[in-house]
Amino acid sequence: MLVISDIHGYKEGLLSLLRMAGYNPASDQLVLLGDYIEADKPATWGILDTIMKLVRNGALALPGNHELKLVGMLRKRGARGERLRRYIRWINKLPPYYINGSYLFVHAGIRPGVPLKNQSLRDLTEIRESFYSQTLPDLEEDLQLEPSRRTPYGDMRVIFGHTPSFKLGAPPGTIWKHSRLVSIDTGAKHGCRLTLLDLTGGVAYSCASKPGYRASDYRADSVRHMQL
Repeated sequence: MLVISDIHGYKEGLLSLLRMAGYNPASDQLVLLGDYIEADKPATWGILDTIMKLVRNGALALPGNHELKLVGMLRKRGARGERLRRYIRWINKLPPYYINGSYLFVHAGIRPGVPLKNQSLRDLTEIRESFYSQTLPDLEEDLQLEPSRRTPYGDMRVIFGHTPSFKLGAPPGTIWKHSRLVSIDTGAKHGCRLTLLDLTGGVAYSCASKPGYRASDYRADSVRHMQL
């Protein structure tokens, strides 16, 4: 299973990392966690065509706050052209989160103490401190409860983006993990790295993000020690 988040217009990096990982749509599940674009930079919007193609071939995509911001901008201004209207329709149909086995995938996080079905789309795509600062003990305490009393995400590992891992204490450009929370936004937007995580193989494929949406310094690092 492969997962990537917060691409922010780095199409070249995305496609190169998929090639490095040997991505095969027929046998690999690819999960995309949102923020494919910079909403205020039209030059990045074209990557949505690439993401839509990946989804047609079997990938699973979630919306990020930048995709939702784009929808709001286009509606306010009046989307001109079928291409932009197609983006709006596609974004509006994306699922807010995805569960696969013991993994819960979401763009930003989850509101502590709220069942998944009652989570707001705003929280799922924008939440920060109140998720990763409070959810950690909540999840640990949840495991002490009888299974019937646990929250829907209590025994899952939560894979998320939105908050760059260096803001959570990880070295710039690396994955952050604490308890069962894993941040894979390794700061492509901030000149750090873009990371494609292979959860099955325990490998993080990454590249440095350069100005002009160029990528360089491709690497493949084992993350088996993180027990993801």
